[in-house]
Amino acid sequence: MKKLLLAAIALLGTYTATGQKTIEGVTVEKNITVAGQELDLNGAGLREKLWYNLYVGALYVNTKSRDGNALVKADKAMAITLDITDEVVTQEKMKTSVEDGFGDSCTSKERKAIQSEINEFIGFFSQPIVKGDHFEIAYIPGKGTLVSKNAKYIGTIKGLQFKKGLFGIWLGNDPVDEDLKEGMLKG
Repeated sequence: MKKLLLAAIALLGTYTATGQKTIEGVTVEKNITVAGQELDLNGAGLREKLWYNLYVGALYVNTKSRDGNALVKADKAMAITLDITDEVVTQEKMKTSVEDGFGDSCTSKERKAIQSEINEFIGFFSQPIVKGDHFEIAYIPGKGTLVSKNAKYIGTIKGLQFKKGLFGIWLGNDPVDEDLKEGMLKG
């Protein structure tokens, strides 16, 4: 019994020391560095649709929060990572999902104001998407939203309004997946 208790404590100590957790085979890091800023894991979860586990999403911030709306509106550094876990996620489905997501996260007036930025962002998905791909979508005040795929920089879209619409897809009032939003806001 004593050995079992010691093993459990050692395992807990290892988890706490690394701060990593695994979801659907994806290791979610305790923190990441974007444009020289270290961001801490706020929370993570799984995007599911029907019986598919589409991707693991993780939210990184410099000040932890459980308030999705406050995070969407904040002009603070933050990042969302997406790790594709199912081959049903294709570039065409990603483009459609992003378009639909902006429709849910923005009013029609807000969307119209950032439509050119939305089109530019959708253009970032011009290459095939396969299981195992890792996307990083990071907002840096004064720079904009930086996007990379598999650690390769794709581009930057300027503007806080665009960031609000984009992050609203996952953290807003009508998120793409309530369980994923809850996981990202766990703290």
